[in-house]
Amino acid sequence: MKKAILSIALLGIFFSANVSAQTETSGREKAYRATHTKVTELKHTKLKVNFDYQKEQMGGEEWLTASPYFYPANELTLDAKGMLIHEVALDNNGKRSPLKYEYKDEVLKITLDKTYQKNQEYTVYIKYTARPNEVKQKGSMAINDAKGLYFINAQGQDPDMPTQIWTQGETESSSAWFPTIDKPNQKTTQEIYMTVPDKYVTLSNGILKDSQKEGNNLRTDHWVMDKRHATYLFFMGVGEYAIVKDKWKNIPVDYYIEKAYEPYAKQIYGNTPEMIEFFSKKMDYDYPWAKYAQISGRDYVSGAMENTTATLHGSDILQKPGQLIDENKWEDTIAHELFHHWFGDLVTAESWSNLTVNESFANYSEYLWNEYKYGKDQADYHQMTDVNMYIHNPADFKKNLVRFNYDSREDVFDLVTYQKGGGILHMLRNYLGDDAFFAGMNDYLKTNEYQNAEAHQLRLSFEKVSGKDLNWFFNQWYFGSGNPKLNYTFTFEPVKKQVAVTINQTQDQPFEFPLAIDVYDNGKPKRYNVWVNAEAKNTFNFDVSKTPDLVNINADGILLAEITDTKTPEQNLMQFTNSKEFKSRYTALSAIKDQVGKNPAATKLLAAALKDPYFRTRIKALQLMDLSNPEQMKALGADVEKLASNDPKTLVQAAAIGALAKTKDKKYLPLFEKGVNAVSNAVKATSLSAVVTIDPSKANTLADKIDLEGASDELLTQLLPVIVKNKVTSQMANITPLVAFYPFIKFQNPELGKSAEEGYNWIMSSDNLKATENITKIISHAKGEMGDNPQVKMMISQMLKDGLSKKMELLRQNPQNAASINKQIDAINKAIEDFK
Repeated sequence: MKKAILSIALLGIFFSANVSAQTETSGREKAYRATHTKVTELKHTKLKVNFDYQKEQMGGEEWLTASPYFYPANELTLDAKGMLIHEVALDNNGKRSPLKYEYKDEVLKITLDKTYQKNQEYTVYIKYTARPNEVKQKGSMAINDAKGLYFINAQGQDPDMPTQIWTQGETESSSAWFPTIDKPNQKTTQEIYMTVPDKYVTLSNGILKDSQKEGNNLRTDHWVMDKRHATYLFFMGVGEYAIVKDKWKNIPVDYYIEKAYEPYAKQIYGNTPEMIEFFSKKMDYDYPWAKYAQISGRDYVSGAMENTTATLHGSDILQKPGQLIDENKWEDTIAHELFHHWFGDLVTAESWSNLTVNESFANYSEYLWNEYKYGKDQADYHQMTDVNMYIHNPADFKKNLVRFNYDSREDVFDLVTYQKGGGILHMLRNYLGDDAFFAGMNDYLKTNEYQNAEAHQLRLSFEKVSGKDLNWFFNQWYFGSGNPKLNYTFTFEPVKKQVAVTINQTQDQPFEFPLAIDVYDNGKPKRYNVWVNAEAKNTFNFDVSKTPDLVNINADGILLAEITDTKTPEQNLMQFTNSKEFKSRYTALSAIKDQVGKNPAATKLLAAALKDPYFRTRIKALQLMDLSNPEQMKALGADVEKLASNDPKTLVQAAAIGALAKTKDKKYLPLFEKGVNAVSNAVKATSLSAVVTIDPSKANTLADKIDLEGASDELLTQLLPVIVKNKVTSQMANITPLVAFYPFIKFQNPELGKSAEEGYNWIMSSDNLKATENITKIISHAKGEMGDNPQVKMMISQMLKDGLSKKMELLRQNPQNAASINKQIDAINKAIEDFK
């Protein structure tokens, strides 16, 4: 699973930090979360289902084949949430014999006809009705709803929303649509007969074996999965999709896409076959399933989900050329979910405590894909951004990667399991070397294929391949918490011609680790790889000709650590100019933020960064400069003008236009006006902002030209002030992802938050049904991410009440629009009720 991130990523950290703080001070003794005890072994699950779109329910029949796991048993216990159970029987070659059962507290206990022994199979028949809206379990920060089966616009009342059905099993929600043992250490083969209106297509795990027309414009599709996989990975999808076909070798690769986006399917998904080839070769283990399909779902409850052979993505994957020319923002997620088909689907975490063996690997697959496809700088940038999300969230510092004391199983879907876990794997790869690292992954997969595993089995595979004892690594990084917090000093000994570099660890529990140190002698770096022991201070001596120009620790950027470092602009310029590793260059560039315009070395560094081969470095330099400063304009202006017109990356062009816009120089107006007509959304938006800065009268006309439906946070952030200030009504509904959370945006970014608040008040004072409903849907959709934090609930409730007051006043002033305004009032009241 790839977690969803709220608009403005820091909101997630805001919620997380508050919720975590609340938990830590509760005084409760945390329970030990043992792996689920296997009493029964599932063998095969056969389902026949049909859907009631009016009631949003599913009729189901199930034939569940199982046997005792080890000890004799005369009872079968299944999870079944929110259901009506109509019949339970033993099925013996089609002959049914009623069985006694008790259905209570979402558990179905069935008394079997006799005591069965290990490997003695039986088949139980269950007729039931799944009622997802009756499911009591709630969502979380990672997965914001947990009713398992979702009917989207089932009655077709929303003309802007397609009618769809999709399922979401992780963590334990498959039992909301079929009775099962809903634990990650249960695996079974499956088959599903899905009866749907003939106008819809279906998708499930495995291969479509048969499709039969029924009466009343219905059709039954028969999907078969003949390899065992976890019950939380079962999937059904139904809707009006185009199916764009692709393949890898003889494996079908299908893209189920809303018809409006069919022309862009290959741009969005088209790298998938190459990804399958790359991952298969990298792990020396071919893609293990009979097909691979991807589908998107509206109002999805997270980011994406790796249902075996049938990945479900949120609708953010749906992008148009204006977005795709800048960057396919979903490509990392596509790689992430695909990689799960080895790590997560083929070999599955035996417990949620061990989720790292699923999600940390999927996170690291994003690094591997970027490194292969776009180069090491891109991979390093991606991982730096990921790890910084963890580093800057103090609430996660005390969490073990493998943890058996979580409050809720949903809690392990966090920055530790994903972002920190990916960084940990990168360190392990560096320590073992590529050959041993990937051979260890291969051994882990082959040893545990179609089974479950935990972190210790991962360690054993790496030890088996490399011959190294890795307990020191796993005890620190998997079964411990935190990370090194480092500072350093160095002194030169002129007689010995040596420099003594002292590494200080300031966290409570010292770590041991390899560390790369660059010592600059006469302007050139020499790399030293040292071993830091688990002590507060470690000192290393290196030969030098004089006092070093600078010392750069963690020079390769491998170590996951917080480093306190102070360098002069001249030293940062030297580091940027001479370092081969991305992170050292980027860190040096970022460090001059407060020196730009004050120090010539900072300007020289910016000039060098504008010519850096990696586009994110060029963007960072453009963001740091201020061309309204005449000296900077003189030194950098010509290069920026070239980037604005000719850089091969549209995101760099946009950043360069933004830098030029600070000059407010009318000579750039033709460049900006040309940019407004570009294909690129980023160039368009930045150019529009630049034109409006010079000529505000053009705001409404130009803002209408940009398609902001489904736009990125970055694009919305850039255009929000323009749209709100100039009351561009045509874009009102599209700014709702930001204005829906204005209290929290104000907390992180007061200036942007002010625009967001003005936008919220503008919408609530206007008769705009779509914009108002968008806001209430977004807030309700994110409810799980906000947890039970009373401060958050109070802020949201007050915000909604303020909006309700504005709508009531609008109704009083415009009684002729009562029908529309009353719908908006109802939507707000429902959202208020949700937050009580």
